[in-house]
Amino acid sequence: MRSAKEAQDALRRLIKKLSIADMAALFEALGTRSRMTVFRRLKEIGYRTSFTHSGRFYTLAGVPMFDELGLWFHRDAGFSAEGTLKDTVAAHVERAPEGRTHAELRHVLRVRVHNTLFDLVSEGRVARERFGSVSLYVSADASRAALQMAGRQELAQVMKEVCRVLTVEEIIEVLAEALRATGIPEPTVVAARLAARGVRIEPRLVEQTFDAYGLEPGEKTPDSKSSRGRER
Repeated sequence: MRSAKEAQDALRRLIKKLSIADMAALFEALGTRSRMTVFRRLKEIGYRTSFTHSGRFYTLAGVPMFDELGLWFHRDAGFSAEGTLKDTVAAHVERAPEGRTHAELRHVLRVRVHNTLFDLVSEGRVARERFGSVSLYVSADASRAALQMAGRQELAQVMKEVCRVLTVEEIIEVLAEALRATGIPEPTVVAARLAARGVRIEPRLVEQTFDAYGLEPGEKTPDSKSSRGRER
């Protein structure tokens, strides 16, 4: 039978070679079929269990290089600074300034978490609120949840602005304002002049209109060009 040190060294060699290992590989490395023996040796040197694949994969505690979200992936196996999938989901929901939807959690964690969220809500560890057509998962603390809902409202408004497209009437307003001057103004100037008339169009949308219609700031407008021709 291997000594404790020999078993520990065997585990270190295995993880150094593979980065992660499942129970079959650990059995082979230690020459045993006893899960109790494997876990005893893993505990002696420190280990982590994957939050994906139902905790099938193992690695040594010092191996994962966690990102800013506390996650580390080796191929499709994920490890979390929080430990289990349930603790990871709960922490991500709690920390998110705008709460989290299932789709967002699935994208970040690379695993479906419907059942996990159901359990967390049932246990009172997170709360579920309706936001538009989706369920938003927020803190179980009411004051924190209120801040997250407000943050989601603000985010939704920003995304609405970012994704919005000008109407035909707004495009005409931009073109008319741009072509009034003897030289085409900068988009920021056009946006300011429109705002002064009560027409709110962001400079980036003015710039998009310029690009679509081939307008360049500083370029002479057709009217100014024809005026110069008559003067000659």
